[in-house]
Amino acid sequence: MHTPPLKIGLFAIGLDTYWDQFPGLQNRLEDNLLQIYTMIQEMHPHVINAGMVDTVDKAFGAGSLFRREEVDLLFLYVTTYALSATVLPVVQRVKVPVIILNLSPELSIDYAAFNNLPNRTAMTGEWLAFCSPCPVPEIANVFKRTGIPFQQVTGLLHSDPHSREEISEWIAAAGVAHTLFYNRMGCMGHYYSGMLDIYTDITLQAKYFGGHYEMLEVNELAELRQEASETDIEARAAVFYERFEMDAACSLADVREAALTAVALDKLVDRYSLGSLAYYYKGTANSANQATISSIILGTSLLTGRGIPVAGEYEIKNAQAMKIMDSFGAGGSFTEYYAMDYADDIIIMGHDGPGHVAIAEGRVRVKPLQVYHGKVGAGLSVEMTVQHGPITCLSVVETGKGELMLLVAEGASVAGPTLQIGNTNSRYRFAIGARAFVQQWNSHGPAHHCAVGKGHIASKIKKLGALLQMEVIVVG
Repeated sequence: MHTPPLKIGLFAIGLDTYWDQFPGLQNRLEDNLLQIYTMIQEMHPHVINAGMVDTVDKAFGAGSLFRREEVDLLFLYVTTYALSATVLPVVQRVKVPVIILNLSPELSIDYAAFNNLPNRTAMTGEWLAFCSPCPVPEIANVFKRTGIPFQQVTGLLHSDPHSREEISEWIAAAGVAHTLFYNRMGCMGHYYSGMLDIYTDITLQAKYFGGHYEMLEVNELAELRQEASETDIEARAAVFYERFEMDAACSLADVREAALTAVALDKLVDRYSLGSLAYYYKGTANSANQATISSIILGTSLLTGRGIPVAGEYEIKNAQAMKIMDSFGAGGSFTEYYAMDYADDIIIMGHDGPGHVAIAEGRVRVKPLQVYHGKVGAGLSVEMTVQHGPITCLSVVETGKGELMLLVAEGASVAGPTLQIGNTNSRYRFAIGARAFVQQWNSHGPAHHCAVGKGHIASKIKKLGALLQMEVIVVG
């Protein structure tokens, strides 16, 4: 499926009455708009600039332009006082999230130079060049009364890293929302029986994230294994030895099985244009299906590492969380509580695979397991730690009110002993301490899984929540 590019809409507002009254003001403000356009275009190449909207007629025209171009996000640059009537038709027509840019041209007015201008007309023209904050309450009032959500960036046009970062994060968040809307998630198998916390309403997922949810059978993956050639299998096994640190106890038979399933997974992903996958299957009384599921971890880890996150135990909500983290460039590894280390005030978290191999600390190790705890089968599994340094945890939470929310926390992956059991597991430290973190996180009723990615990106996730109209709670 062809995914159209993310498009950013940009327009400025002013008041046409001013242009004849104050010579040079229009050119000055339009030059400011050009600087905004250049800055945004440096962050994202697809920007539709409707120019200066200073009349109601131009407002309707700009709205039609943005609708034709199918923009995903609007930046409204307030240059000076302008009528809210020049804003509302634009936003109503296009019906996408809008960010008000209230950016002053300088740190302050040069009061001495201002008061030495030759006449009050010149003074008023100079003041109007700094008057961008003036209509923002008016615009906010109209948006509130007409039910239009909006966001703001308040700061400086020049030399303001904070404002620039805010704009960049809004674009990044819009990019993730765009990715989610066009994402195709495979749902293969069935829920792990009894894990009531992970069950979810797929229509509710579509309400907030968009996307398409492809219901898949494990039988199809098993059949695709039969189509793999010896060349394909050998090539994928070679990738394992290149990418992973293979334990000496890994048998050639297990490596072959894992390679066979990895090849089949790629075929399944290509067949349905999948951007993420949630899976679980008991595999009992069917040797082909059991062999397929038992050998799936290495292939799903490779998929996760290249931007197609895979969540086990049919955890659809966590596949969404992993996709969000990965789309922000942070990774996003499947995880849950393992144990608490009160002596070091950290929490050990991980899972039995798949792991996000692109954010591992050092090489990912592969070990054979005689049993998958709580699951059918045995075979190869990955053992890794998330890169040491800042991390963010994210959980997509289905509330008791029929809504989704995002639960976020920032912490650090730290060095220290881990459980060498052939699973992903890391040591995480949080500023509020392990005990307080666990109590606060649990109080919001998340499922027991979450996604962990590198870096502190809570501010970006909060912006994504605003664009998707989802509540975002930050723990800590």
